Amino acid sequence: MTDDDMTSIAAGGEGAETGPGVDELTFLEAKRMAEALVFASATPVSEKVLAERLPQGVDVRAVMEELKRDYSSRGVNLNRVEDSWAFRTAPDLAFLLNRDAVQQKKLSRAALEVLAIIAYHQPVTRAEIEEIRGVETSKGTLDLLLETGWVRMRGRRRTPGRPVTYGTTPEFLDHFGLEELGDLPGLEELKGAGLLSPRMPTNFSVPTPLSDPGVLADDEDPLTDIDLEELGLFAPKAEDE
Repeated sequence: MTDDDMTSIAAGGEGAETGPGVDELTFLEAKRMAEALVFASATPVSEKVLAERLPQGVDVRAVMEELKRDYSSRGVNLNRVEDSWAFRTAPDLAFLLNRDAVQQKKLSRAALEVLAIIAYHQPVTRAEIEEIRGVETSKGTLDLLLETGWVRMRGRRRTPGRPVTYGTTPEFLDHFGLEELGDLPGLEELKGAGLLSPRMPTNFSVPTPLSDPGVLADDEDPLTDIDLEELGLFAPKAEDE
């Protein structure tokens, strides 16, 4: 084994992508720095924030994927949530913490149905949710989902009345252990889990989730300060005396 081989192993494994113009020692230091930043944060850390803190020229995604492999067999795992990263207890050890965890109130069946519709159909309006469910959706159900932090108001649909559109949040992905919306279970997975009736219509299909939920659709307008005030999400500014 040569000195170069030893250096490669120390830098996180032979063949690790360090990025253009970045040596292996810099890559190793970037891994240590990223590990410290994510460990110290109570919320997932975005790759944008990491890029601002890590040495210039380092491939942030390569650094985080290497760290993810390092932690894959440990008591805590490094998980990706869209473009952010967080340490989470390994799934097979979750039972150790469940005894002391505060039990949260379970969502009602209606809330779970609405959450699933938003996850798969976003951006979606309240009227569209009701059309899919076939029943009226109470404002309280949407308010509850907003309070959990799993659902957010995305924008306004560019149609008469400009209804609010809803979508999921990174907290939704983090809670359910998903890296991105594309990891939501498909039709066969839902059937296998017993979540769909075997008597579903033959033409039934599960919609393909958004690839980038942070980007507004062509028929969506962003929420303005006036919109936020009307929706009670933003306190109106006091007039200067």
